[in-house]
Amino acid sequence: MKNIVVGQSGGPTAVINSSVAGIYKRAKELGVEKVYGMVHGIEGFLNENIIDLDEYLNNDENYELLKRTPSAFLGSCRYKLPEIDGNEEVYEKIFKILEKNHIDALFYIGGNDSMDTIKMLSDYAKEHNKKEVFMGVPKTIDNDLPITDHCPGYGSAAKYIATSLKEIIRDNSSFDKTRQTVCIVEIMGRHAGWLTAAAALAKDDDCEGVDAIYLPEVDFNLDEFIKNIKDLAKKKSSIVIAVSEGVKTSDGKFVCELNDDDRKVDAFGHKQLSGCASTLASIVVKETGLKTRAIEFSTLQRAATHLASLTDINEAEMVGIKAIDAANDGKSGMMITLERKDYNGYTSTTGIYDIHNIANVEKKIPLEWIDTKNNQMTKEFIDYARPLIQGELLPIFKNGVPTHLVRK
Repeated sequence: MKNIVVGQSGGPTAVINSSVAGIYKRAKELGVEKVYGMVHGIEGFLNENIIDLDEYLNNDENYELLKRTPSAFLGSCRYKLPEIDGNEEVYEKIFKILEKNHIDALFYIGGNDSMDTIKMLSDYAKEHNKKEVFMGVPKTIDNDLPITDHCPGYGSAAKYIATSLKEIIRDNSSFDKTRQTVCIVEIMGRHAGWLTAAAALAKDDDCEGVDAIYLPEVDFNLDEFIKNIKDLAKKKSSIVIAVSEGVKTSDGKFVCELNDDDRKVDAFGHKQLSGCASTLASIVVKETGLKTRAIEFSTLQRAATHLASLTDINEAEMVGIKAIDAANDGKSGMMITLERKDYNGYTSTTGIYDIHNIANVEKKIPLEWIDTKNNQMTKEFIDYARPLIQGELLPIFKNGVPTHLVRK
């Protein structure tokens, strides 16, 4: 490979930049001349907005700083490539830019929709006998990509969620029964509840854990929810509930739409979700009279590099490295996967899989991992998720706060 280009797409994570670092490092080891970065993903690439990563990563200090930098260093986008038929000018423009910059391989780091971009580009290349190769690099805090055991980004978000909920539980239990408080915590998750399920990891020897977990995989029953709150209030003064933003009633209506169903959609047709906790909090107050607080983690859970999982960082770097190796071997239209090995404790290796079986497919939590009777997660989920949040990589502090690598 002479030159390559890497882009980031979709929602950022705490470790997405570690995949860029891995791609850059391995490409340079293999003698690639230029490693370009797309500024704001494929949308920026169409505008020829690319940078030379040598300007940022040609020393060990910046390399390590990038791994400690949250969000998408290169900038992200939510741009959906049009269908190939009838829109060939878009694809021809992309390939002309690749040819102009002597780029042999394109790497895209992202989730379901980003893998669709790799699928479309690799399909077009195959149909038109193009020589460039296209590789998908997994990323998503939602952990909903199929085939791969888990996704880089999930472990760090899960670590943040579990840690924050332990702190919320401590805070909420500060007062006696005369100040009974219900705290409803909203966690990201449109159709898959992996993130909210991570609330179960808050339970430990020094923490009783959350009182209930509500996931989109199970229909939400408002009457049962209120009954559960009332039953809990008879036994304890501090009640903490974790709920996915995407929980829906049996008729398919998002709970967050109970008070407002006029919501915008993005380029991929995804409805904007938020406000589930506040909606439920207002209902709880009305039905029970209990003091109720709504907390929405929102984007905090996906950019908390100060609390990133070292396991997650290392795996994000590893999939970047393996993507380069695969492309160097001539593979295209594929995504790197993570495979779990449990020999003597948790370890992982990588695999590679056809992008056509991954793009636009969502992996949900197995129903047998959900304890619907008690609104909790089973031991099988805990055993799956606990290894992914292990280890820390401390930030590099300056003036009392973490310092980050940013584009000029």
